[in-house]
Amino acid sequence: MAVAGLYRRSLPSPPAIEFASPQGKEIFHEALKDGTMEGFFHLIAHFQTQAEPAFCALASLSVVLNALSIDPGRPWKGPWRWFDESMLECCESLEKVKSEGMTFAKVACAGACAGAAVHALRANASTLEKFREDLAKCCSSEREHLIVSYTRKTFKQTGSGHFSPIGGYHKGRDLALILDVARFKYPPHWVPITMLWEAINSIDPTTGNWRGYMVVTKPERPPSVLYTLSCKDEIWRSISKYLIVDVPKLLKSAEITNVQEAVSVVLGLLPGKPEKVTSFVKWIAEVKRADAAPTNGSNEADLALNAKVKVMGELRNTGLYKVVFDWASVSRIGCECSLPSISGDDLPSAVRNACCQGAAVLCGMQFQSSACCKKTSVTTSVSTRINSSGTETLVVSGNVETMEGVHNNVDVVVPTTRCCSAGSVPSDIESCLPLHPSTADLLTILLFALPSETWKSIRNAEVQKELSSAAASENLPRSLKAEVENLQEQLYLVHSWCAETGEGDSSQSGAAASASTLISGVKEQPKPVQ
Repeated sequence: MAVAGLYRRSLPSPPAIEFASPQGKEIFHEALKDGTMEGFFHLIAHFQTQAEPAFCALASLSVVLNALSIDPGRPWKGPWRWFDESMLECCESLEKVKSEGMTFAKVACAGACAGAAVHALRANASTLEKFREDLAKCCSSEREHLIVSYTRKTFKQTGSGHFSPIGGYHKGRDLALILDVARFKYPPHWVPITMLWEAINSIDPTTGNWRGYMVVTKPERPPSVLYTLSCKDEIWRSISKYLIVDVPKLLKSAEITNVQEAVSVVLGLLPGKPEKVTSFVKWIAEVKRADAAPTNGSNEADLALNAKVKVMGELRNTGLYKVVFDWASVSRIGCECSLPSISGDDLPSAVRNACCQGAAVLCGMQFQSSACCKKTSVTTSVSTRINSSGTETLVVSGNVETMEGVHNNVDVVVPTTRCCSAGSVPSDIESCLPLHPSTADLLTILLFALPSETWKSIRNAEVQKELSSAAASENLPRSLKAEVENLQEQLYLVHSWCAETGEGDSSQSGAAASASTLISGVKEQPKPVQ
């Protein structure tokens, strides 16, 4: 029996011109000759329809991230790494996005979390001329793309707030090509630039805030391999504000006579318990089939773990780590094994947690929380092995069964490094157990991520000089330096998002303004998006 429903909408024309119409094709050919359709081919090769009515922002990001060939760094289905909406929940849960949509700032945050450089501008921080300039630049390049947040009502379309990437620009006719990710509703279409700016330069009635646009590019430096902030975790809203706004004031007012006292001032008042600051470790365990053969002569899990081990080793060789390690020991904060451990009684839960991250992927299913293990049995003891690159790794083997009843023998491979403070004597190092990142590691990387101006707040010139030198990122090894720089930008992004939601300080330092991931505009309240 037939069931009534909606199949597409008639595109209001004018003002829009359907891309596939004779006039739309003519505009395309003219723009192609002018060189303002360069980004179109990469975008159209990855163009997709949003999977849910409220997933326009996630679909737009997926299209752009894939067009830029940004590697998610984790599997999508089977062995394949690829972006779709399900891979972009670092800033908001998919269930919440499904029911409420996403705010402008969280879209920018999600793009940054995925490894892109995002320069987001609200309409009140830009102009029609600036927008036209950014649009022309993006459409003339294969290396940067533009996503717009706009109201459909300007174009006489049904609905209100929407996100879509821009696929091209016709300079002579002053038209932009909107690649509407709601393809079930409207096809791609050309619109006048002045009208598009009018649609962007509008206030969302549910938030009282401006819409805007964002330029998304692929960073020149490599993405973080181990440390990345989770915008979805509420603790980071207070931590980012504390580190950027409050810490300089604390250091300025405190009587500090040595480096240890300065570290104690910063870490002693960190929001939440220091040992709970674990949420920015990026996929610490690599999950693979126990019988998986190396690909192209190497094992990708090993290569990923080697990069993480290298960063951990470099961090623990710094003088700042020694100071933090000693402070954590005196403060009786678990500096060794306070992250979820893989030993003894914790073994089954560790494998279960790893299953929640990876078993569904191994079974060829899309990752969902409902795909976690129904049953986990540990078949072997914890062991260490030397991987294909000569690096020591910790291996936990187990049998997992998903909710769908699919069984898999998996190896959970954990990056390890010797858990000793910097400067330990050889005999001590030999007795140390191989562990994955500790609380001391996490607190140290946070200190490195602080703006360089932070330590200038210390009134004691000698301590100020010593800490500025110890925490400087310029002389760090390349891989650790990249981690610190990525973390610095993410810290400012989370702080910017906090300020926009009214939960942080709206002021930003010069370092924040120089970050490649930046949101410019006024404060924003959480909103439902159609």
